[in-house]
Amino acid sequence: MPSPAILRRLTSAMNGGRSFSQSTSIPKKLQRVRDHAFDDYMEIQKKVRRALKLQELILSHPSQTLPVSRLDSLARRYAGLAPHESGSFLLRHPHVFHVYEHPVQRVLWARLTPRALNQLRSESSALLSALPSTVLRLRKLLLLSSPRRRLRLEHVRLARRDLALPDDFELSVVLANPQFFRLVSPLGSDEPRLKYIESVPAPDDPDLTVCAIEHAREREYRSRGGEAEDLRFSFIINFPPGFKIGKYYRIAVWKWQRLPYWSPYEDVSGYDLRSLEAQKRMEKRAVAMIHEFLSLTVEKKSTLERIAQFREAMGLPKKLKEFLLQHQGIFYISTRGNQGKLHTVFLREAYRKGELIEPNELYTARRKLGELLLLSPKKVNFDRMLTSLGRGDGFSGGGGGRRELLGDDNGDGQEDNTGSESDSGVESEFVE
Repeated sequence: MPSPAILRRLTSAMNGGRSFSQSTSIPKKLQRVRDHAFDDYMEIQKKVRRALKLQELILSHPSQTLPVSRLDSLARRYAGLAPHESGSFLLRHPHVFHVYEHPVQRVLWARLTPRALNQLRSESSALLSALPSTVLRLRKLLLLSSPRRRLRLEHVRLARRDLALPDDFELSVVLANPQFFRLVSPLGSDEPRLKYIESVPAPDDPDLTVCAIEHAREREYRSRGGEAEDLRFSFIINFPPGFKIGKYYRIAVWKWQRLPYWSPYEDVSGYDLRSLEAQKRMEKRAVAMIHEFLSLTVEKKSTLERIAQFREAMGLPKKLKEFLLQHQGIFYISTRGNQGKLHTVFLREAYRKGELIEPNELYTARRKLGELLLLSPKKVNFDRMLTSLGRGDGFSGGGGGRRELLGDDNGDGQEDNTGSESDSGVESEFVE
C-alpha cells in the first residue's frame, strides 16, 4: 500500500499539477494581473506620443506653422494617423495647438501655443543640463554588454529618448568624449546602421559597477532593518493589487530571493554555465540586468521592443515577455496606449500610484506636455488671447518662439505675415 505522501504526488501528477514546495525557482506560468495606475498612465502617454508627432511636423516647417490640410496629409504619411484624425486632435487640445484662419487664404492653419513652446524650451534646457549624467549613463550601459562592451549605434539611437540622449548624441556625446567612447565600423563598410559604440578602457571607477538595486537594498535595510543575509541578493517586490499569493508561491519567492547571482557588470565568460546552479544564477542575473537597464532610463520605463534590441548583447532570454511576467512583483508590462501593439515595461519600485517617486528635471519637463493635454478646452480663453496678441513666453507671430527656442534669429518664413492683428478677430469666433 503506497504511503499518503506518494498518493498525493500521484494525484498531483494525474491532475497536471506541480509541487512547488520542492522548487527553488518562481513558477513560469503565472496569470497576468493588471495594475490600473500604470495603464492609466499609458493612456495619457498615448496622447503625448501623438502630440509629439504633430509637433515635430509643425516645427519642421521653416515658419513653424502649417495648413491643417497639409498637416493632415503629412500625419497620414509619416505618423500613421487616419484621415482627418490630426485635425480633430488639434481642436481637442487647444492648450497645445492653436488653430486659426489665415487672413488672406481663408483656410485653417495650425501652430503651437506659447505654453507648448515653453514646455519644449524647458525640456531642451533639462536635456542640456543632464548631459554629464548622460555620459555616465551611456558608460554604464556599455558595461552591461560585457565582455565586448559595445552596442549597435542604431539600437542606442532608437532608445535615445529613454536614455536622455540628444538627437545629435553621436557628435555631442560619443565623439565629444573620446576618452570614454569610440565609433567602430565593420571593415570596408561606411553604413551608419552597422556602426558600433565601444567603451574605451579607462581607469577603474568603482561607482560605475554599482547597481541601482544595491542602493535600493541599502535604503531598505536602513529604513526597515532585517537580516543582512536575507537582503544580500534580494529584490524589492511589490505585487499588483489583486495578485494572489499562495503558500507554495510564497516559499518559492523566498528561496529565489536568497539565491546568489552574478552582477550584471561582471564578466561571466570564464564560468562554467552548464550546471543547474549556474543556470539559476544566470536567470536571476537577467532580472538584475533588466532592472539595471530600466534604472538607467529617465522615466524608469522602456518598451519591450527596445529592451529586446539589447537581448543578445546583454545575454537576456529569448522569450522576454514570458520571462518578465514571471516577475510581476518587480516589473509591470502595460499593453495600453497603442491597441495592444505596444508593450511598456515599468520598474515597479520606482513608481507609486502611477507617478515616479524620485522625479528628475527632464521627467518633470516632459510631464508638463501631458498636463497641457489633460486641460479642459473650456479654460483655453487666456491661452488664445496670448496667442492672438502675439505675447507670452517670447512667442510672436508664426515662428518667432521656435526660433528663440533654437537660438536662431535669421528665420524669414513668409507665413510670419499672418500677424497678430488679423488673428484677434478670428479668435473671437472661438471664445465662449
